[in-house]
Amino acid sequence: MIQRFLTCVLAAVLSLPGLHKEFEEIAQDANGRLGVAVMLLESRETVELRGDERFPMHSVYKLPIAMAVLRRVDRGELQLDQTVKVEKTDFVRKGMYSPIRDKYPQGAQLTIAELLRYAVAESDGTASDELLNLTGGARGVMLFLNDINVSGVNVVNSEKEIGRDWQTQYENWATPKAAVEVLAALQTSRGLSGESQAFLLKLATESIPGAKRLKGQLPAGTVVAHKTGTGGTRDGITSATNDIGIITLPNGTHLAVAVFVSDSSADEATRESVIARIAKAAWDWASSAQQPATK
Repeated sequence: MIQRFLTCVLAAVLSLPGLHKEFEEIAQDANGRLGVAVMLLESRETVELRGDERFPMHSVYKLPIAMAVLRRVDRGELQLDQTVKVEKTDFVRKGMYSPIRDKYPQGAQLTIAELLRYAVAESDGTASDELLNLTGGARGVMLFLNDINVSGVNVVNSEKEIGRDWQTQYENWATPKAAVEVLAALQTSRGLSGESQAFLLKLATESIPGAKRLKGQLPAGTVVAHKTGTGGTRDGITSATNDIGIITLPNGTHLAVAVFVSDSSADEATRESVIARIAKAAWDWASSAQQPATK
């Protein structure tokens, strides 16, 4: 068993340059800046392209926000069935995605569990801001990330603040390497109870947006717990098209993938295809790495 594991690790290491080259080739179609990090979570074998560069997160940051809220739930400071009053003044502006605003135009009383579902599974900006408030604001999320030893993620602004000023979106950034470390923390329950981890993984697996991104070219039925992020388009340039997630491989091990497409002039179909192709290349690499090398 040990020999087989070592053989698999060696196969993964030997294939690293080829995967990096494939990422570089795919990046040419992004017509912008592409950042990638992938990690086999059980062995921590990693491949990166611009892994240490900063990319605007957009809704990707709803994942660490949700983790920070669930940490407070685990500590007994909040309860999932606790209700939060969402006022009309709390809504993100028209043009920003918010099913809560559209469904409850006069406001609503929602539980924290419901807010988490809206934020993670539906990427609701209003829900995200309510959750951010429950963590104590951006500082609370940053303290949580520090507690779980994740650096390279910068949470500064709320969704409402991002919606007021185009440049603000670039202040909430992450490196691909750090985004993968957030996923690793989630998969290993770092900073969260097993119950909270399972709840959040379920929400991320049920995520509605981004069907053509990480999941786009993977085999049907593949389990992907992920969080997308999408910026606006100005003068033909889209600020962000992102997806980060944990992919369950056929043998039950896990592959963390973070893909950020920034300031791209490509159309949406192309940007999403780039993310899907990155995920498929990583899937093929990870799947082959699980097999012993042939003699």
